[in-house]
Amino acid sequence: MLERHELEAFLTLAEELHFGRTAERLHVSTARVSQTIAKLERRIGVPLFHRTSRRVELSSSGRQLEEEIRPAWERITDAFGRAVEAGRGLTGLLRVAFDGPAAGQLLVGVAQVFRDRHPDCDVRIREAHLPDVLPWLRGGEVDLALTCRPMHAEGIAVGPVLVREPRMLAVPAGHSFARRTAVSVEDLARVTVLQLPESLPDALRDDRAPRRTPAGKPVTLGPSAATFNEVLTLVGAGEGVFAVGAHVRRYFARPDVVYVPFEDAAPVEWGLVWLADGATARVRAFGEAALDVVQEHTPAP
Repeated sequence: MLERHELEAFLTLAEELHFGRTAERLHVSTARVSQTIAKLERRIGVPLFHRTSRRVELSSSGRQLEEEIRPAWERITDAFGRAVEAGRGLTGLLRVAFDGPAAGQLLVGVAQVFRDRHPDCDVRIREAHLPDVLPWLRGGEVDLALTCRPMHAEGIAVGPVLVREPRMLAVPAGHSFARRTAVSVEDLARVTVLQLPESLPDALRDDRAPRRTPAGKPVTLGPSAATFNEVLTLVGAGEGVFAVGAHVRRYFARPDVVYVPFEDAAPVEWGLVWLADGATARVRAFGEAALDVVQEHTPAP
């Protein structure tokens, strides 16, 4: 197997046919180039270059090796260059998914700020149902996503919290809780709580459907639903209740569902997620734009 420095020395010398100019291009000493070529010739068993005091030229074996190696080497270096550009550059296309209409509205504003800062990089926005977010990231369909938290999973990086909103409980319109001004987390022990699909991270499923209340009372868990509209349909049908963020009152008003505030529950959090090994310059720059947008619109204390 040829080492990279051997390939570079051989192919560069095949172009320059001069040890000094080859050494300058590779930023090494002439002696280093000479030693590398001599070692390569010993391994192959034939001279690759004919050397005299006046000139250097390829041998027939060297010419054949150069003709067979160079196309593959150029493809490798071109591919490496494209990978570096994709990782470090702020050009091309950034694909971003969002989960829910409120997240989509925020994402549109972030995308505009990002485009103004980096006009050579386009942004394509796609809506994803919550169970689609991680498969789309892992399958390479999107580069990052704005979704609810906690979204802790293997190989997934989680950005800072962008939005916190009050937590509410979606209950059937005819339920006794619907007449209250607020509910407690302890009230979950008195009802059936719908679940998120098992394909989602356990931390997120437990956040929306805990098995016990803070006081240790068991919570009855009901069926799971694949989409948010399916969740609300089950709630309206009296199959159970479900914890949601306050934005749901505005975007998902329904005659069969009432949203009651929690008086003691932690807020629902939203943020960006991406593959841990996919933190390109574009992804990082989009995250910075998102932080700037939400901070600009956050009221001062």
